[in-house]
Amino acid sequence: MTRGNTADHTNMANNMRSFIGKKHIERESLLRNTWRRLLRNKMAVVGLILIIVLTLLAIFAGTVSPYDPYQQSFREKLQPPNAAHLLGTDELGRDMLSRLIYGARISLSVGLISQFIAVIIGIIVGAVAGYFGGRVDNYLMRLTDMMFAFPDLLFAMGIMFALGPGLINLFIALGIVGWAGMARLVRGQVLSLREREFIEAARAIGESDFRIIMRHVLPNCMAPIIISVTLGIPGAIMAEAGLSFLGLGAQPPLSSWGQMIAFGKAWMRSAPWLSIYPGLAIMITVLAFNLFGDGLRDALDPRLKD
Repeated sequence: MTRGNTADHTNMANNMRSFIGKKHIERESLLRNTWRRLLRNKMAVVGLILIIVLTLLAIFAGTVSPYDPYQQSFREKLQPPNAAHLLGTDELGRDMLSRLIYGARISLSVGLISQFIAVIIGIIVGAVAGYFGGRVDNYLMRLTDMMFAFPDLLFAMGIMFALGPGLINLFIALGIVGWAGMARLVRGQVLSLREREFIEAARAIGESDFRIIMRHVLPNCMAPIIISVTLGIPGAIMAEAGLSFLGLGAQPPLSSWGQMIAFGKAWMRSAPWLSIYPGLAIMITVLAFNLFGDGLRDALDPRLKD
């Protein structure tokens, strides 16, 4: 090998190392980038901390609750907040703080499970409609339009009347009500992706439509889906509270924040804490998810630069 060829190979190797080094720096993981941007948003961090605290309270409710939330004591009924019962007691003498902690389990499980159902239905409908287009898209989008024609809460009430009150039926009702928005979101993302070069390349090498959707299309839609789910959870929590207030959600003896507000309305003048504390719990939870969802949306926005 001549000296000139050796120099060329050396220069090529050096250029390749430089190129790889630059690419390594440019390809910093999306997760790390998102996390760094999220931490810069103080309100989003506050929301995340509140969500973590609420989740830990729900998971370890049996350990952190000072009393059995179902234990009744008529000698201690309607006690105002005091040293023994920090948030007072209800009309049956049950500890309000313990019932609020156990109520977090209901609210968070409703928010997460109902959104999971809505996401599954919405992703299937939106991905199929956006990828195949034509009549399939037309039929599925008209079905989605029909879902948007009904007020969410009234539609959920109708489903609950048909299925009967109960926690499982509440998951189903809110999941059915909430999938249409997710379907439109996924369809829009898929429409913008299906003609891209990497999708055309996948078709050219003979990959099936199912594999293309699962491997190439949906992974590129995950950022807006995650944001939508995060912002959809507080809506589901509010809907659960409303349905439980009307007696269509969680049934006694389960402790639900909406149910607690409903039972406390008869005592608003003499024992306002029965409704105030569950209302504050709902407000804090919804606010936490909204703050975190807004911050996550900003962190995942590719148009924002460090």
